[in-house]
Amino acid sequence: MATARLLAAHNAKLALVARSTKKIEALSQELPDSEAVTADMTKIIEIKRMIKRIVEHFGRIDILINNAGQGYDAPTEKTDITQFDYIFHLDVVGSLVAMQQVIPLMKKQGGGVIINISSGTALMHLPNMGAYSAMKRALADISLTAREELKKDNIIVSVVYPYITLTDFEKNTIKDPSLKKNREEDTGRFPSDTAAYVAHKIVEGIESGDAEIFAHDWMKKRASRDIEGFHSGS
Repeated sequence: MATARLLAAHNAKLALVARSTKKIEALSQELPDSEAVTADMTKIIEIKRMIKRIVEHFGRIDILINNAGQGYDAPTEKTDITQFDYIFHLDVVGSLVAMQQVIPLMKKQGGGVIINISSGTALMHLPNMGAYSAMKRALADISLTAREELKKDNIIVSVVYPYITLTDFEKNTIKDPSLKKNREEDTGRFPSDTAAYVAHKIVEGIESGDAEIFAHDWMKKRASRDIEGFHSGS
């Protein structure tokens, strides 16, 4: 919501997409030139229908922001494959399908911007977060590969890496029962960013066209370390 409000302040015409119809309709009432579209990002047919409806309403799509996602905390040994499959379709496949739907449109328009929201966990190896981290790293790699493929078409693909954000994300994270108590005790122990701060980072990505936008400078060091390790053959 913070990103939508910030983009509206920049006079953007917005398509607000979520599973929760009431929330996006209420937000649409608040923001001028916005359209609320209900869609489940785990369902390919709904994603295609959503993109079609947006194009019919606005006539074009200049910017796609893939922000749908849910966390999953579990030890590798106890990672539930059914849960993993669900989160994978939400956090990775849904974003990929949305990209595939808008890329031909952007090519016809002469360009566009795609922003995919990854996570700082994609730059780390945190216990009990292997599955989620892997999905966010996959989304980042798909994004950066697409960036190289599409630059000739004037389509800019960027990745934003938020840190801990003060939203309901942690509350809605799926947790293995063995971790629930510890994760609840940890809530609030670490410095967090406001949703407004992350929204500014997303807009920064749109305006700068940079490949990767990090919530904090220390994250850049982790990213560069991974790149150096790859080039050194480790």
